[in-house]
Amino acid sequence: MNYKKQKEVKIDNKSTHLKWFAVIFLILILLLVFRIFWLQFIDGDSLKEQAYKQITANRVLSPKRGTIYDSTGKALAVSSEVDTISINPSLISVKNDTEGTNALKEKVARVLANIFDLNYDEVLVKVTSTNSVETIAKKVDSDKVAELEQWMKENKCYSGINIDADTKRSYPYNNLASNLIGFCGSDNNGLAGLEYYWDDTLTGTPGRVTTSIDATQESIPDNDEKYIDPENGSNITLSIDANIQSIVEKYLKQAVEENDCKNGGSMILMDPSTGDILAMATYPDYNLNTPFEPNETLQKTWDSLSSEEKNNSLYKMYSNKVVNETYEPGSVFKTIMASIGLEENVVETDTVGDFYCSGYEHVGDRDIHCTNTSGHGSQTLRNALENSCNPALIQLGRRIGANTLYKYFKAFGFFDKTGIATAGESSSQFHTLDNVGPTELATMSFGQRFTITPLQMITAACAIANNGKLVKPRIVTKIENPDTGAITNIDVEEVRQVISSKTASKVRDMMQSVVTDGGGQSGAVKGYAIGGKTGTSEPNPSHPEDGYVASFLAIAPVENTKVVALLSLYGPQGKNHYGGKIAAPVVSQVLSEVLPYLGIPSNDSSQASSDTSLITIPDLKNKTISESKKLLKDLGLTYITSASDDEIVTSQNPKAGVSISKNGIVKLYTDQNNSSVSVTVPDLKGKSLSNATSTLKAKNLNIQATGSGIVVSQEPAVGSSIEEGSVIKVTLQEVTSDLH
Repeated sequence: MNYKKQKEVKIDNKSTHLKWFAVIFLILILLLVFRIFWLQFIDGDSLKEQAYKQITANRVLSPKRGTIYDSTGKALAVSSEVDTISINPSLISVKNDTEGTNALKEKVARVLANIFDLNYDEVLVKVTSTNSVETIAKKVDSDKVAELEQWMKENKCYSGINIDADTKRSYPYNNLASNLIGFCGSDNNGLAGLEYYWDDTLTGTPGRVTTSIDATQESIPDNDEKYIDPENGSNITLSIDANIQSIVEKYLKQAVEENDCKNGGSMILMDPSTGDILAMATYPDYNLNTPFEPNETLQKTWDSLSSEEKNNSLYKMYSNKVVNETYEPGSVFKTIMASIGLEENVVETDTVGDFYCSGYEHVGDRDIHCTNTSGHGSQTLRNALENSCNPALIQLGRRIGANTLYKYFKAFGFFDKTGIATAGESSSQFHTLDNVGPTELATMSFGQRFTITPLQMITAACAIANNGKLVKPRIVTKIENPDTGAITNIDVEEVRQVISSKTASKVRDMMQSVVTDGGGQSGAVKGYAIGGKTGTSEPNPSHPEDGYVASFLAIAPVENTKVVALLSLYGPQGKNHYGGKIAAPVVSQVLSEVLPYLGIPSNDSSQASSDTSLITIPDLKNKTISESKKLLKDLGLTYITSASDDEIVTSQNPKAGVSISKNGIVKLYTDQNNSSVSVTVPDLKGKSLSNATSTLKAKNLNIQATGSGIVVSQEPAVGSSIEEGSVIKVTLQEVTSDLH
């Protein structure tokens, strides 16, 4: 009986154990199923990504950034081939040897830091990283790459160290059009100007190399390697002509420096029929290849600036004044007022006694004075533009009325951005129509107490030159895919007809009178019919520190206009601040070179006869000094040389083909006597032609003169250091009264 009970107890215990075992087994099965579910459906994507990283190594291949060309095909911004050094940290290892792997990583980190002048600790962090790829150095020079390759060869260490082709942005012409073109950062991404605005077009799409690796992290040399070619960025072609741009920049720099313009200057040339920007310049400019270094102007105060001031100064240095900044246009805006008045039939060009100037105009609670404080008396509209008479324009503005003016201001594009395809275009600032009282209406009538961009001003002026049709400014004319050769042309975009062709013709005719008989006579160009308008905007009482803005607007030729030019000089500190005196001569100099360059024929029938007094210098190279002396003497020219008669001429100044006046000077050099003598350009302004000629001859310099009267401008600038025999170009004008 006891035995039987004991046996039953054992059976029950065994049954209980089996039940518990079954329960535990079931729980384990459920946990396993749950884990499988979790790994498969919850954590699956993450695990797949980790597994992929463990069996693959990826490297990014940089695309080549597109080239920026000028309208003649010159490359203004290019990308050259350089190298980028990267690593795959997991591939830098010693098989089955943790200590050996750590030692190798330290060794590699030290070598990379030494070769590329990097911080060792920072490089070691990258070498020991769990990331699949780490970048060590970008855009490295070939000698550094060669040094790394030599070390890799000597140490038989190749796995995990990558040398990949990359590109580096450079600018062959340094400062040329710098404030327009802009520049790139270290990642080849555009940071300013056209480089920034067109970044998506220029950048392209990166490529990639994906390589399989085994359990020991070694590359598997099989067909599984994937190579995705980078798609290179597209090239863009600008409307800018580098030759015209360089002419504009030369004279703009000279004008800013000679007139001590504390806020610099800007100039733009535009084709009115297409909207093409032929040149767009700001000065001071900067070197596109070293954009984070202060330019010459900024260097004068750089060390005294705080970090914040330095950053702000650099941003100011990058600014494109034509597009990014606004100004009060002053009297050049009177061309717009005249257009509106004629279109609205409230004025005619030559109605005698239409306006009267007593020297001031009483408006509201104040008198607004004319530059000529004694007054211009009775005037026509043409006279008012020639004299740049503020009271006459105030009277015209009163006739037109604010409502009508604002309708035309909008039509001319002053209330909207032009939409030019570059970065940072600023918006104009006008009084709201409800706030335009008698004083506001008066000041607007002669171009003050509102601000627009120079680009808006010249675009509106182009409508006058283009028979009343407003055209959108165009800076990029073509986009080219370098991989496929596909070309996308940017079409000319006509915005609207603003004024009639008849009105536009009348305004152009009056602008010509400003140059022939009015305050813009210094803007004349021999052989061409030039129209113009001077401008001198007074300091705004809210910002007196900004000073005056002297400007000159020109159209050339007056009919069938090919070029519209606008020069603005900000804060001139010299003896004169009137646009007719300091801006008009500069525009004349620019156009005297640009118009012949564009192949626009001169209408000056006397040009041929006047040229007969000039003598073209022959090529004297490889001739003896004796032979050269005789040739020059026969031509009526003198010479300077310290060489003996039997020595051979190796160079000369001026060069062969240059035309100079009779009794001009030629400097001759030989191998034995080749040291040049530098002289300082004297100040010729205000001198007669004979005085200027004798002054230069005393310094062994030549002269080329245009015009008559006294010297109003010269090039090279006063104080420049030049070689004996060099030619100084001067422009002479008859003396006129100070008109703005």
